[in-house]
Amino acid sequence: MARNLGVPVATLRSWNQRYELTPRPHRPGEHRLYTPGDVAVLRRMVDLVRAGIGPRHAAAAARTTPPAHPSPGNVEPMMAAAARLDITRLLDTVTAHIAHFGVTATWNGLCRPVFAELVDRQRRGQGLIEVEHMLSGAIATALHRAVPQVRADGHVAPVLLACAGGECHALPLEVLRAALAENGIPAVLLGASIPGSALADAVAGAHHRPVVVLWSQTPRTAAHRPLPPGSRTPAQLLLAGPGWTARTTPAGARRVDTLEEAVHLIGRIPNRQHH
Repeated sequence: MARNLGVPVATLRSWNQRYELTPRPHRPGEHRLYTPGDVAVLRRMVDLVRAGIGPRHAAAAARTTPPAHPSPGNVEPMMAAAARLDITRLLDTVTAHIAHFGVTATWNGLCRPVFAELVDRQRRGQGLIEVEHMLSGAIATALHRAVPQVRADGHVAPVLLACAGGECHALPLEVLRAALAENGIPAVLLGASIPGSALADAVAGAHHRPVVVLWSQTPRTAAHRPLPPGSRTPAQLLLAGPGWTARTTPAGARRVDTLEEAVHLIGRIPNRQHH
């Protein structure tokens, strides 16, 4: 079985002992007889671990029935859990989808449609501010649970993710961090509302000229000068979010419109090639 899966025998034995990924029934001292179902679980485990999911979370996802592929028309169960403030269900749902389908498909097919439904209900006067905040926190937690931080290589230019000054919507950058990690690209999330001076300090303190992704949700937070005059120039300044316009895009910066575009572009920037 280890040979068929392409993993060492010691790894398979460890999964058996630590995560109970062993065929049932099994009596100690006898050969393990794997059914097709057992094989399917182990193959999911191998795929998830190779995709960067931690073994404990990968095992939990591998043992569960794979969820339906995320799609905009299948958001009601998650919306209902959010409305009940059922954070346990939300964490399990989002983590399972990330484990099986990846960050981008989960964000575009599941999370964004849920937020769109939530905003529509808010426009109809239903409030739900507490639901929005709890949902954002649950998704961020699931992203960190399913896609841990990638260890940075000191010989490669870092990626810095920051919200523009006054901008508090950091979840899209949480999603980008996880999507980059899936591709083996480490990124540092500086967080919400980063003043230009603080961003300049972070760029100046990096060993190599970093790639900077700056998020703005609204035109109000899209600064004309993301970095103060005289600041160290990043390897590339990428502007993400609907707040940026042609008028507020500084010279030398580039706007990115989708998660897929950001991940693809960062992976191709010189000195940002990952190994």
